Amino acid sequence: MRSWLTYTAARVALFAGAFGVVYLFGARSWVALILAWVISGLASYVLLSKWRDQMSSSVTEWSRKRKEESVGGRLVGGAAREDEIQDEILRAQEEKAAESVDSDATTADESATDTVAEAASAVEPKADKPVK
Repeated sequence: MRSWLTYTAARVALFAGAFGVVYLFGARSWVALILAWVISGLASYVLLSKWRDQMSSSVTEWSRKRKEESVGGRLVGGAAREDEIQDEILRAQEEKAAESVDSDATTADESATDTVAEAASAVEPKADKPVK
């Protein structure tokens, strides 16, 4: 804010000085205003470049901060955090489901082995009758 005020005050001072010089050389009314405006613009371009750059960076920084602190910026940040939390919950659920599938598959393998053994013992021929 201070750099903006300093630059603006310097521009006004340059305009007033240029108007005084043009007025002393005999220019009157709107011609004096236009000449003072052109002369002060050229002088400020050369003499006030450092202050203009400071003012520009100050305004840019202020605009960036204002944009980050706005309601929209906070909503976007909150939505991003919410998305991250939902992704973590989904990953945890998927891992839990994968673990339960693995344990069910292990249990199914064991029961299948038991079933095959029972079936094999039921199919064995009896020793008292010869098989033809």
